[in-house]
Amino acid sequence: MSKELAAALETLEKEKGISKEIVIDALEAALISAYKRNYGTSQNVEVVFNEKKGTVTVYQVKEVVEDVYDSQLEVSIEDARERNKAYELGDKIKFVVTPKNFGRIAAQTAKQVIMQRLREAERTIIYNEYIEYEDDLMTGTVERQDNKFIYINLGKVEAVLSKRDQIENETYQTHDRIKVYVSKVENSTKGPQVFVSRTHPNLIKRLFEQEVPEIYDGIVEIVSIAREAGDRSKIAVFSRDENVDPVGTCVGPRGSRVQAIVNELNGENMDIVEWDKNPSLYIKNALNPAQVVDVQFDDNQHSCVIVVPDYQLSLAIGKRGQNVRLAAKLTGFKIDIKSESDMASLKQETVILKDESFFEALKEDDSDATNDLESISEETLAFEEDDSTEVSEYEVENVSDDTDSTMLTEDSNQTGEEAPMETDFEAGELDSNDAEDLVEFAEKRDDMAEEEISKTSMEEIEEKTFPDDEEKL
Repeated sequence: MSKELAAALETLEKEKGISKEIVIDALEAALISAYKRNYGTSQNVEVVFNEKKGTVTVYQVKEVVEDVYDSQLEVSIEDARERNKAYELGDKIKFVVTPKNFGRIAAQTAKQVIMQRLREAERTIIYNEYIEYEDDLMTGTVERQDNKFIYINLGKVEAVLSKRDQIENETYQTHDRIKVYVSKVENSTKGPQVFVSRTHPNLIKRLFEQEVPEIYDGIVEIVSIAREAGDRSKIAVFSRDENVDPVGTCVGPRGSRVQAIVNELNGENMDIVEWDKNPSLYIKNALNPAQVVDVQFDDNQHSCVIVVPDYQLSLAIGKRGQNVRLAAKLTGFKIDIKSESDMASLKQETVILKDESFFEALKEDDSDATNDLESISEETLAFEEDDSTEVSEYEVENVSDDTDSTMLTEDSNQTGEEAPMETDFEAGELDSNDAEDLVEFAEKRDDMAEEEISKTSMEEIEEKTFPDDEEKL
């Protein structure tokens, strides 16, 4: 060992950023292990490296005792005081035990330790540098690819782009420069591992921060992003300044800002909508370009039913349901879309189902339905009581006092057919002479009834043909 080692440590510290003290500590620990491997013990051995001279000295540490049981660990008080009279029991004395050929062992060990520490330090430096780029955007160059990954050169490290993080319709060629989102940085045994993505929603957020200064400054905020990478994305934005239009700011003059992002993502469509604290308005904006007639919420399930015009139904749903799917991701609500005609039919079916359930409840003696039926019955009875006087007067005027006719009417109402009259002769209460007299009386009565009917008819005709004198005047 020489001064050249000390100079090498200083150069290493300057160029690689590895602290000299860290290397020296590692070197001393490695020399202790080497001494044990070559000389059988290291439990009471210390190694001291002299930075100025570049030399290494090995010391064996022994404790001062009265009676020595292990000469490797202990020294008697007499021997200790021969070296220095100031030693007392319990003191530690260092004895130089540096072997003659230990310089060669130290040199080999120093080389191994320095190389190991150099690798570890480089890994730590790279990790500390790229951990700051986690959740951020970087530009890299495509170097190579295999069946699992595409390897992107980010400068000091080679990042990996897995298949699930690649946009489906994109093709990557060697030496292509692409922008990637650093999703994760790990410090593994093989060194720092950097994982990047082209499908992460935050990639769009970082791209907008680069293109739109208002977003980078915090005037306009991206509240939520829903993305189907390579096809379509929805972005909800909000402005902290009332004088700044968030959607127009993101679109840019003639769409220049958003077009730059679309070009970077190879034609991925961008829908920029305005966020609103009112969920109903927010959902309406999220379903753009479709027009929404009504929004009905179900708070228990955090869902809603959207009513749109019939001709807008397919537009609201989107191709393969993409528009409503992205709107649901963007707002966080479970969305069900109905046309106006479907909603009207649904309401009608609901009314019918309620009526059916009402009558089913009556069959099952449901108390609520029974109460409704009793209220309806009370209203009906009250109506009948109001009309009872008129009905009674009608019955008095039109019902005769003839007992037989009353009996006939009751029999007819009960059976639905006219009941045959039973004569006294058939009952066995009249003789033949009395029966003949009754027959003659009945014939005369019939003749008189026909005359009365014809007379009544003539009077009605005269009244219709010749009205009263007052009417003529």
